[in-house]
Amino acid sequence: MRFVITGNPNSGKTTLFNSLTGSNAKVGNWPGVTVDKKEGVYKLKNNDKTSEKITIVDLPGIYSLSPYTPEEVIARQFIMDEKPDLIINIVDSTNLERNLYLTTQLLEMDLPVVVALNMIDLIEQEGSIIDSEILAQKLGVPVVPVSALKSGNVKLLMRKCVEYAKTPRQGSSFLSNTDLAPQYKKALQLVHKHQIKHPVFHAIKLLENDSIELMHDVALSASIQNLKLEYETNKKTFDYEAEIADLRYKFITNEIKPTVVQRFKNSGAVNSEKIDRILTHRIWGLPVFLALMFLIFHIIFSRDFLFLESFGIIQSGLESPGVLLKSYLEDFQELATKQTGLFFENAGAATWAKGAIVDGLLTGVCSVLTFLPQILLLFLSLSLLEDSGYMSRIAFILDRALKRFGLSGKAVIPMLMGFGCSIPAMMGTRTLENLQEKRMTLMLIPFFSCGAKMVIWATIVPTVFKYHADFVIFCIYITGIVVAIISAVLLKKTVFRGIKSDFILELPTYRYPRLKSIAFQLWEKLKGFLTTVTTVIAASTLIIWFLQNFDQNLSLVSTNSDSCILKIFGDTVKWIFVPLGFTETPDSWKLIVAILTGLLAKEAVVSTMGVLYQAQGYGAEDDTYSNEESVTAALVANSVFSPLTAISFIVFNLLVIPCFAAVATARSELQSAKLTCLVIAFWFVTAWIVSFLVYQLGSWLTEINLINLIAALFIIGIILFTIFRHKNRKNKCAGCNKCHNY
Repeated sequence: MRFVITGNPNSGKTTLFNSLTGSNAKVGNWPGVTVDKKEGVYKLKNNDKTSEKITIVDLPGIYSLSPYTPEEVIARQFIMDEKPDLIINIVDSTNLERNLYLTTQLLEMDLPVVVALNMIDLIEQEGSIIDSEILAQKLGVPVVPVSALKSGNVKLLMRKCVEYAKTPRQGSSFLSNTDLAPQYKKALQLVHKHQIKHPVFHAIKLLENDSIELMHDVALSASIQNLKLEYETNKKTFDYEAEIADLRYKFITNEIKPTVVQRFKNSGAVNSEKIDRILTHRIWGLPVFLALMFLIFHIIFSRDFLFLESFGIIQSGLESPGVLLKSYLEDFQELATKQTGLFFENAGAATWAKGAIVDGLLTGVCSVLTFLPQILLLFLSLSLLEDSGYMSRIAFILDRALKRFGLSGKAVIPMLMGFGCSIPAMMGTRTLENLQEKRMTLMLIPFFSCGAKMVIWATIVPTVFKYHADFVIFCIYITGIVVAIISAVLLKKTVFRGIKSDFILELPTYRYPRLKSIAFQLWEKLKGFLTTVTTVIAASTLIIWFLQNFDQNLSLVSTNSDSCILKIFGDTVKWIFVPLGFTETPDSWKLIVAILTGLLAKEAVVSTMGVLYQAQGYGAEDDTYSNEESVTAALVANSVFSPLTAISFIVFNLLVIPCFAAVATARSELQSAKLTCLVIAFWFVTAWIVSFLVYQLGSWLTEINLINLIAALFIIGIILFTIFRHKNRKNKCAGCNKCHNY
C-alpha cells in the first residue's frame, strides 16, 4: 500500500511523516519547510506477529488544490496521477476553519480519506475539546485525534488507515445541498458522459474555471462554459470560483465549527496577538529583531560578556559561553597535537609521515573542530527562533522593510534559510512560481552568511577585534543583507525588470520550543559538520600539506619554501587580489590559497590557514617537533591581519562563491550551464567590488575610527529608516489608524 500525507503548511505533516517512518526530514514552526515530496516506509505489525510495509509520501504543504503555487500543482498532480491507496489529511485542530477548506476538496476525489486531527493536546491546553465522532459523521470519513509530535494515537491512525484503504470510496460534495446544486449536478452529468475519473472533483474544478482543467479537455470545457451561461442571464459577472469558496467556508462554519466545544479559557496560554503588537510593530519590530540578533552574537563571540572591559570600567575576565567552550577545545587540541607528535617521534616514523599527520591532517581538522561549540550555539539560537514561530515574523518584518528596495516578499523565506545553509535555501526557491523571481533570489542567497562561513568569522574577528567581536560579526551579517538589497535594486532595474509578486504568509501561533525538535535539528547540524570535517576538510588539509612541502619535481622541501608548489601557484594568481589589500600581509599567497580551498567548503578556509600559518612544522631541514599553536594564535604570531585587511578578507569570503555543493544545487535549480556560469561570475565580481571598496575607503581610517564609523552609520541608518517609515505610514493605510500593522 501507498499512503500520502497532505495538509496545510505548518500543520505537522513532516512531524507525522518522521514519526511514522523514522526519517529525519526537517521540521519547523513556519510555512514552506517541505518543498518537494518525500517517501518513507512504515512497518505495521499485525496480531499474528507479521509486519506489513506501507509506503508513506509526504507532500508539500498546501492550502487548496487550486493551481496557484508550485506546491499545489505538485500535490495535486501526485494524487491524481500516482493514485495512492489512501490520503491522510492532517489537520491543525487549533485552526479547523482554515485547514478544513482543503479537506472539502480532498473529499471530492474517488479515494479513501482519513482525517488526522493533529495537535489535539494543544487544543485541550487551550480549554477546548473536539467531538471527533460528530466531525466524522459530518465529513463522511474517519477522524482520528493524534499528536504527531508526541506520537500519540499514531498506531491507531495507521490501523484505521489500513482498514479504510481496503474499501473503495466515491467522491462527494456538499454543493448538492446549496444554491449551486443545479449547476453542479448538470456539470457532474457532463463529466460522467466523458468517463473521467474523479468526476466530482473535475466537475467542480471546471465550474471554477480551473486553468489545468480547461486545458485538459477542450470539448468538455466548452460544454461546461455553455452550461454556466444558462445560469448567468441575471448575473453577468457571476464568479463561480469565489462563490464556491464562500460556500465551502459557510459549510465549515455552520456544520463543522459546532463540533468544537470550549470548556474554559486558559489564561496561561501564549497570546500570539499581544506578543505581535511588539515584535511585528511598524516601528519597533525591526529594531527588536536587530537587537535580538546582536544578543545572539554577543553570547557566542564576546570576550567581554558584561560589557565592562569595553567601556574601561573593570577587567571582569568573564567570557561568553561560546568563547569559554571554544577555549576548552583549544586546550584539548594543543594536548592532542603534542601527544600525537611525541608518539610519532618515539615510534621513529618518517619525517614526511609525521608532517602529513601532525602538521597536515591533525592541525587542519582540529583548527575547524575548535569552533564546534560556537557553531552549535548559533544553530541552537536559530532553531529556537524557528521553533517558537518568530522566524515567520522575521520574514514579515523584512518583507515590509525590503519591498521598497525591489525584493519580493516571497523571496524573504528562502533567503532567511540561507543563514543556516545555502543549499536548502536554494532548494526553497522552488516555492516561487515566477521564474525571474526564483533566479534573482537564488543569486542573492549566498550573501546571507551561512553556518559554514561562521567558522571564518569566529577565527579572524576575535583575533583582530578582541572586545568588539560580537558587534563586528553582527555587522558582517548586516553587510550581507545590505549587499543583497543593493544587488536586488540593480538587478531589478536591469536584468529582472517587471518582477512583481504579492506576499501572503501565515503567521503560526507562538509555541514553546520543543526539546525533541531542537535536539534533532542540532544533531543533524552536528552530523553534517562532522561529515564535512572528516571528508572534505581532512582530504583538503592533506593535499594542502603536500603542496606546501613538495616542489614541482615532487621533492620534499622545507615548509613554505619559495619552491613549493603552493607558493608558486599562490604567487601566480596574486595579482587579482592586490587591490583588495591581501598582498600587504606577510606571505599573502597563503590567504589566497585559503580562499581557493574555501570553494570546496567554507570551513576549509580555516583549516588551510591552520596548516599554512603554523609557527613551526616538519620539513626536510627541520624535523624537530614544537608545540602546535591554535590557528588564532598562529595568526597573531605571524601578524597576518591588520583590522582593515581582516575586514576586506572577511567581506570577500562573505560574498564570493559559497562552495561547490551550493554551485551544484544552483545548477540543478537553474537548469542551465550557461546561466550557472553567469551566476558564478556575478558572485565573484560582487565580492571583488565590495571588498575593493571596503579596503580602498578604509585605507583612510584607523582601527578605532573604523569601528566608530560603522557603529555611527548603523545607528543613524536605523533612526532615519524608522522616521521615514513612521512619516509615510499614512500612505500605507486608509483605515481607522488604530491597528498596529498596515
